Order: sequence, then structure tokens, then C-alpha cells
Amino acid sequence: MITLGINGTTHQVDVDDDTPLLWILRDALGLTGTKFGCGVGVCGSCTVLENGEAVRACQVAASVAAGRSFTTIEGLSVDGMHPCQKAWLAEEVAQCGFCQPGMIMTACALLKKHPQPSDAEIDSAMSDLVCRCGTYPRMRKAIHRAAAEMPKNAK
Repeated sequence: MITLGINGTTHQVDVDDDTPLLWILRDALGLTGTKFGCGVGVCGSCTVLENGEAVRACQVAASVAAGRSFTTIEGLSVDGMHPCQKAWLAEEVAQCGFCQPGMIMTACALLKKHPQPSDAEIDSAMSDLVCRCGTYPRMRKAIHRAAAEMPKNAK
């Protein structure tokens, strides 16, 4: 049994110590916004936030996640009105949409570190994420849009 925080709520889950956080979120807690892509931390589809930092949920074992707190795509806002979510819709970033939760979470982490990022900072932050649809130019536009709307204390 481990205890961890997800989206501001404390949860106790009975899982093996080596169970990835990704499966805790999806299977134990029913939070399916975080996606399984590659399972080896390469694609970024499973990205969540820990203290504003982007982490790959497939690479965080339950034993490591215990006692820590994470934010998933579901935790950004109750109504989908977080500036990054709104910008993604306004710029029509998603095509298939599979990787987008991880992309949005990574964008949020970027904006926390760099509230007004340059194109180079955006490209660097998003460079290790895989979008098979190739919507990277729209992602960049969405991140700039979100930066303009992001309150200083946002996630």
C-alpha cells in the first residue's frame, strides 16, 4: 500500500513497488488522460507534473511515487479552461490527439520556468516528445498564446 497525492487529493493504492505511476493513474485511479505510448520514457505521452516539473509517469515506480504529489491533465482545471488547454484548442493543435495530454503538461512545465519562452526554448522543451501527426508548429503557436494568458501563479 502506498500513499500519494494526485491532483490535490491524497490516495492510497495497493500496488507492487515496481508498478509505474502511469498504471496507478490509469488502472487504480481511473485517470485515463495520461497516455501509454512507448513505456520507456521516450515519447512523452505519459507526462505529468511534479511540483511544476514534467516527469514521465511510465518511469516513476510506485516505491518512488510514494509520498509525492503529481498533477495530471485532469488536474489542470476542472473545466478544461487552463490557458494551455484553451490555447491548444484555439490553435487546433491536436489531430489524432493521443500525445496531446503529455504535450500540454510539458508546455505547462516550460511556462512555469520560462513565462515568455522564445521559439528556441519552446523547441528545446518539446524536442523530446513524439507527435506522429507533426503538429509542432501549432504547438509553438499555442505555447506563445498560453504564455500571453497564463497567470503568474499557474501550474
